Amino acid sequence: MLLVLRAVLLLGFTSLLHATRKVQVVSVKLKQGTGSRVKSVRVCLDSLVLPDLSSISSSNIANMSLSPWIYRDTWVPSRLPRQISEAHCLTSGCLSLQEGLEDSTLEVRPIQYQILVLHRVPRQNQTKKGGKRKGKKYNFVLGTQVITVGCTCVRPTIVPLK
Repeated sequence: MLLVLRAVLLLGFTSLLHATRKVQVVSVKLKQGTGSRVKSVRVCLDSLVLPDLSSISSSNIANMSLSPWIYRDTWVPSRLPRQISEAHCLTSGCLSLQEGLEDSTLEVRPIQYQILVLHRVPRQNQTKKGGKRKGKKYNFVLGTQVITVGCTCVRPTIVPLK
C-alpha cells in the first residue's frame, strides 16, 4: 500500500514538472519498505501539460495582501524541478487598511508547504565489454522540501504569566 501511495505521489508530482524538452522519460526506483526489493517506475514528463493559471497572477495577490511578499527563485541543476520559487515576507507586522502602515497588533507568518522533489545522483561508471564507457547514467532519489508559498496575518501568541 505504501508503495502504491509513493507511486501515486510521484506521478502527481511529475505531472506538474515543466521539462526543458517536449517529452522527457525518467526511470525512478522505489524501495519497498526495509527490504531489498526495488521497483522501477517509468515516468513520462510532458512540458505541454501545464496547470490552469487564473487571470490574477501570484505577484498581484502578493501585492494586494495585508502581509505582502516577494518571490525569489532557487536553481539546483541536479534537482527536479530545477527552479523553485519561494515567497519571502516583506514586513513583520500586517499593513492597516486605512493608512497602509504597519500594524504591530498583528504578526506576519509564512505559509509553508511540503513538496516532492527528485534529486539526480550519478551512478558509478560502468564499462562495456570492449572497455568502452557507457554514457552518463543517473539515479533519481525522491525527497521532500518545505517551501514558503506566501505570507499571512495572525494574532500574536500571548503566554499568560502565572
